[in-house]
Amino acid sequence: MSILVFGHRNPDTDAICSAIAYADYLQQTHRPEAVAACCGTPNKRTEYVLKQAKVPAPRIVMDVRPELSDICNRHPVTASMGEVFYEVYQRMKDHDVRAVPIIDSEQRVLGVLSLLQLMDLIFRYDSDPLMARTVHTSLGKVRDILGGTFQHELQPNKLDELMVMVGAMSAGGFTERMQRFPAEKLIVVSGDRPTIQLPAIEHGVRALVVTGGYALSSGLVELAKLRGVSVIQSPYDTATTTMRIKSSQFIDSAVDTGFVPLLGKLPVDEALAKVEETSEPIFPVVNDAGILIGVISKSDLMHPPKQKIILVDHNELSQAVHGAEDADILEVLDHHRVGGGLKSTQPIRFINEPVGSTCTLVARHFRGSGLVPKPGIALCMASGIISDTLFLRSPTTTDIDREALQWLRTLCDVDLDQYAKEFFEIGSALRNGTPTEVVREDCKEFSEHGSRFSISQIEETGFDLFWDRKEDLRTALEDLARKNGLDFSALLITDVVSNGSLLLLSHESEAWDDINYPCLDRSLYSLPDIVSRKKQLLPLVSQLLATTRS
Repeated sequence: MSILVFGHRNPDTDAICSAIAYADYLQQTHRPEAVAACCGTPNKRTEYVLKQAKVPAPRIVMDVRPELSDICNRHPVTASMGEVFYEVYQRMKDHDVRAVPIIDSEQRVLGVLSLLQLMDLIFRYDSDPLMARTVHTSLGKVRDILGGTFQHELQPNKLDELMVMVGAMSAGGFTERMQRFPAEKLIVVSGDRPTIQLPAIEHGVRALVVTGGYALSSGLVELAKLRGVSVIQSPYDTATTTMRIKSSQFIDSAVDTGFVPLLGKLPVDEALAKVEETSEPIFPVVNDAGILIGVISKSDLMHPPKQKIILVDHNELSQAVHGAEDADILEVLDHHRVGGGLKSTQPIRFINEPVGSTCTLVARHFRGSGLVPKPGIALCMASGIISDTLFLRSPTTTDIDREALQWLRTLCDVDLDQYAKEFFEIGSALRNGTPTEVVREDCKEFSEHGSRFSISQIEETGFDLFWDRKEDLRTALEDLARKNGLDFSALLITDVVSNGSLLLLSHESEAWDDINYPCLDRSLYSLPDIVSRKKQLLPLVSQLLATTRS
């Protein structure tokens, strides 16, 4: 199973790029199974980064709760209608399985066959002597199971309902008994006994099986041809031959067609609730078209493996991919405050440092290990630093960020000054996104002093587009807060040219009476010296909420 390296929900450039770069670092060092992932599509600006870096976007994974397709047996033993007892039993025995899915030629599941149901084919009619001798098969299958040869064959693939008669009694008694039954339904088993073989052929039985490796005489073969009797040579003795003929029974009548199929995309906990009252030994796992992709047992559902994940650019479960609380979190690499909710069953690597960008920390990993990142990975890390520090102009910028970006300059194939200018000009959320998309871009949820709220942040070159869309954005914030059950939602619009911001709220509470910034309109404030959500705005909001609570 892969180890997924995740940035936070509604990811920004630093979240996406740090996940890509750290996964690359891990692959080159001690975790080759690491894969960059994200729980939201990259924004336009990040798409520009990936295109310039010639780096593929991370795998989109919206929920890390294990699904059936993640844990099922992807290479199951199967069988098909038209196969016979002996073939399927040997397959189940060889692979040590107690049930198999029955599929058609297109891999669609038709039913399930358990070992008990398979054995019932042989023993279901033990109390009825006639039915116990009846076999639904074809002469071709009989020949195959015996490992024998035809001396004469007639319609070997025809589906027959045959009654097995063993010529082990006197010729007279056998002939008298044989004539009680329709000839076309009889398959006679005999050793090298012409006194049994001749009356069977004259009676016109469906087939004659000669046991012990013996062959029918040429004269009797000619007679068999005239009477329309197929002749099979068996290498086994009469008793073994008879048992093998019974084991050439088609499995079709034993297949359970009332099986419970499970969709591969079904979460494990939902699948367990669906099957916990059933007694089926296995459950076919299928895709939306009903095509088999694997099998799973109830015991597999009881103790599924956990998805292993690594968190970058966040450490709060409220910001992590859905299902992270049930995953196995191996590492955290972050530069934000330490939030609540994160737990582990064993010690983990937890790196959290007050720098401007998580990509700075990833770059330090590369340098510390003596690894030189490829130009595309170097540009990804540079982009994360440029984005989160506003090209080293944010108050969150540290000397560590400056040193990391200077090192990355020497590894990138582009001029970072020109690149940074293009980066901030491209992908304006206000120019390209709907109001809903804007307020959900780079959106993080927080819990402070009894309040749950979200803060989204976008970077723009000027505020002109904002004034044209102010009311629509306010409505989108109100919808976001209502749908997520939040006390309020906020949007920080940062101007990368003036290094100032506007703050728009879904609604105000009495907490905002004490804010020391100009109110420009209903629930709209000018924050001329604030550009960092992490270091400036969140502490301010927390202080306001604490003052109100006290």
